[in-house]
Amino acid sequence: MTRPIDGQTVDTDRGADREALRRALVGSGSLRPEWLAAFDAVRRDAFLPDVMWPHDMDTGRSRTVDRTRDPHAWQKYADSNCPIVTQWDDGAHRGTEPGRSFSSSSSMPGLVFSMLADLDVGEGHRVLEIGTGTGWNAGLLAHRVGPAGSVVTVDVDGAVASAGREALRRAGLAARVLHRDGFLGFPERAPYDRVIATCGLRTIPFAWVEQAAPGGVILVPWGTYYGPEEATARLVVAEDGRSASGPFTQAVGFMRMRAQRLVRRQHAAYVPPRAMDRADTSFTTLQAEDVAGFVMGLLVRDATHVADRERDGRRAVWLYGLSDTSWAVAVFREGCEEAKVHQAGPRRLWDEVEAAHEWWRAEGRPGFGRFGLTVVEGGRTAIWLDEPDRVL
Repeated sequence: MTRPIDGQTVDTDRGADREALRRALVGSGSLRPEWLAAFDAVRRDAFLPDVMWPHDMDTGRSRTVDRTRDPHAWQKYADSNCPIVTQWDDGAHRGTEPGRSFSSSSSMPGLVFSMLADLDVGEGHRVLEIGTGTGWNAGLLAHRVGPAGSVVTVDVDGAVASAGREALRRAGLAARVLHRDGFLGFPERAPYDRVIATCGLRTIPFAWVEQAAPGGVILVPWGTYYGPEEATARLVVAEDGRSASGPFTQAVGFMRMRAQRLVRRQHAAYVPPRAMDRADTSFTTLQAEDVAGFVMGLLVRDATHVADRERDGRRAVWLYGLSDTSWAVAVFREGCEEAKVHQAGPRRLWDEVEAAHEWWRAEGRPGFGRFGLTVVEGGRTAIWLDEPDRVL
């Protein structure tokens, strides 16, 4: 809606949408009082490109929104709690239609502020951010730490880093933007009080622990190659600097760090012709949903899980080993209490899944919040339940 003020046309919906977002984030608990000033001062829309692709989490689809053609829709999405894709296909994409694979984005504000709350940033802190993206998160951090603190943000994509740097400059926010591999961190400005990653990891580099101050916090979206599910690990660096440990705090979903994208063998390398005839067979009473999810990935390591789409009441769920060519498949049929299983290779992957599920039930069906992670020298990772000494 527009109305004239002193001879000028003003979009009154713009402020209303932003205020509605503010109220919603405060009401949900993601926007804490200490971050209200940053929310008000550092506008998300100042960091978004003219052509962007809001992403519908329910349908998994993105639409094109062009600021020059539809400024009202553009502004409405900018002031919404919606993830927005800002780059496709590592920058190789051309045109305005959505590309094949999104490779940079502006995360939904609710997630941004809930992660910043977990990070517990204070005035004067030194912060390292891995994954500059649009630069909005770095801008919020720069506002929060104030002139006595400092923010370094790095991105592996030169075009993304350049755009983020320019957006921060226009906003008058002091953050150093570097085009480099975030896996290496930035030791030149260490030690950092806080380290935050805005990309999904499967391996946490020990360089981040080394570059953090004792007692410092490292917040990382982490998961396994078993599936896409992730949770933020809030790690506190030990006083001797030789490890960092902490619990998982919330379920998230991020674009994976480019160097850690999964590249596995083709299906035929696991299941050549007539392999099904030679495989061991059995039956399972587990359901397809029983073998999916973040927790199952913690329990069945070095494997990946692929669920086919249901067709005519039939759905196949595959497991592939990542360190060898072990495989398993269970075929679930609508209305059937049991599913037939085929498996072959050095590992019996379905047997591992059955054992993991039985352990999980015996432990009271723990969710991700009861698990935690410890990173030690050499980058080795230990997963634990309830306490760091209960390593899985």
